[in-house]
Amino acid sequence: MEMCSLTHFARKQREITDIDKMKFETVYELCDTEKKGYLNREDLKMAVVMLFGYKPSKSETNMLMDQAQAKDSPGVCIEMFACLMGRKLSSDDHYQKTRQIFNTFDVNCRGFLKLEDFRAAFSRVAPRLPERTVLEAFRLADQDSDGHVSFRDFECVISYGQANS
Repeated sequence: MEMCSLTHFARKQREITDIDKMKFETVYELCDTEKKGYLNREDLKMAVVMLFGYKPSKSETNMLMDQAQAKDSPGVCIEMFACLMGRKLSSDDHYQKTRQIFNTFDVNCRGFLKLEDFRAAFSRVAPRLPERTVLEAFRLADQDSDGHVSFRDFECVISYGQANS
């Protein structure tokens, strides 16, 4: 059974809601601590931490600043901030979340998962889950039955049924 749909080829962009926009404005105001009317590099990094839960790298910060900074402004105005964060939020897609879950399973950083990785992960999150269920989950994910679950195999299982959502 081919479970891998086209979801990893044609990912949908997430719609930015009014609630998202209000969150952007609130975070902007909180990060513009000196009320200067713009965010500098450090303010922008803090805003990304508040919105997305991670500190952006120097190169990501440079890219954001380059995209958002007007020629006559020392920083990022609220309109550009909202635009940038909207784009970032809409691209913060299922693929990234799946990659994060896969990496959590892949404690040995091999780039693939073995049955022992599934057992370890399930024992932490669902310790009472029957061994048979863990085995079935692994067999389902190991589509070519080679004893290894690649990221592509993993993504296909995780995204199964989401083509229409």
